[in-house]
Amino acid sequence: KAHGIDVVLGAQWGDEGKGKLVDMLSQEYDVCARVAGGSNAGHTIVVDGIKYKFHLLPSGILNPDAIGMIGNGVVVHLPSFLAELDGLADNGIKHKGRVFISDRAHLVFDFHQDVDGTLEHRLGRHKIGTTKKGIGPAYASKISRNGVRVGDLRDWDYFEQRFRALAEHHMNSYQGLEIDIEEQLKYYKSIAPRVLSMTCDTIELTNKKYKEGKKILVEGANATMLDIDFGTYPFVTSSNPSVGSVLTGLGVSPKKLRAIYGTVKAYCTRVGEGPFPTELDTEVGIGQHLAVVGHEWGTTTGRARRCGWLDLPQLKYSATINGFTSLNLTKIDVLTGLDTIKLGVAYKHKGHYLTTMPASLAELNDVEVEYEVMPGWKQDITKCRTFEELPENCKQYIYRIEEIVGVPVRWIGVGPNRLDVIDRGEAFEDNE
Repeated sequence: KAHGIDVVLGAQWGDEGKGKLVDMLSQEYDVCARVAGGSNAGHTIVVDGIKYKFHLLPSGILNPDAIGMIGNGVVVHLPSFLAELDGLADNGIKHKGRVFISDRAHLVFDFHQDVDGTLEHRLGRHKIGTTKKGIGPAYASKISRNGVRVGDLRDWDYFEQRFRALAEHHMNSYQGLEIDIEEQLKYYKSIAPRVLSMTCDTIELTNKKYKEGKKILVEGANATMLDIDFGTYPFVTSSNPSVGSVLTGLGVSPKKLRAIYGTVKAYCTRVGEGPFPTELDTEVGIGQHLAVVGHEWGTTTGRARRCGWLDLPQLKYSATINGFTSLNLTKIDVLTGLDTIKLGVAYKHKGHYLTTMPASLAELNDVEVEYEVMPGWKQDITKCRTFEELPENCKQYIYRIEEIVGVPVRWIGVGPNRLDVIDRGEAFEDNE
């Protein structure tokens, strides 16, 4: 394959298991980057019995030979970021000289998080279901052009002026919001040298590494159905977790992209509010089976996830937007033991088939999903390491997904551990 930047994206509503693929792949890459979102991302990776939780850092930093990059499209809460670095150091991961933050990345302040919580609380039962990490309010500051960037720390007077103005603006806008400006400034002044030692022009650095022939991997966070443009607005995140943010959040040309890997669960889950066409009741029956066997609780929030059957109209929509070159199908072992498995294959609204994902939430809430019912399998698949070893019914399920979505499934997750994955190989992608 030609040299290029490879991308791992979430194809559904998040929590698809992107971290595990990134972890597997990142051992072969020189640069691992985050391009959008903030500490609302959550990847848990277990190595030699130690659990690592990643929120802001690219999880590829576990590869001692790789550098980690926080691109300009990410919003950074520095206290969390530094705590995450310290956590790695405590577990013996040496990161000095391997982590770089874009000087153009915007900062998330504590008051952004306070405001996030307040706004959610005010919405009451109409809440969006945010992680309350201040991501939305920080992007709002960025777009309102009164945000503060990491690189502003290089000029203390300028940083102070911008920070004071932003803090005043928030106190004036939100009654009862109190910000100890002097205390905050003292904190930022104290961490500035440490932060600036990791700050650089990541656009220049990324493109330089590309030119040198280095292998670059982008770790997507969140997922397409939570995309501010393409997701179930307003029940979405505040950035573009689809392929576009790789270009705008890292500063690379589309010509430099090579492989785009869509990560999709063998069923569907969603955290937070909003429509979910194939949803099942997680208190009983199959919904309960998916939630319990799949351990469906969030890394960042600890919230129980909503579960349902695999939704192929949704996956086709995601594949159209992102141009997936192959799919990483995760947690198919969770379906083991079910007598039959349903596959959502079409949406109908008021008797008519829909050919795309409706923008209207009312319409999406109202769609009737047409299902194909497929026979299940009882055999334990966690030890399978080749596609051929899988039970026939499991193979048929995968073939049907490939047929309807039109994208090859390269990786198949068959168990919870780091190595419980079947990789059909790069050649398999090229042959499709």
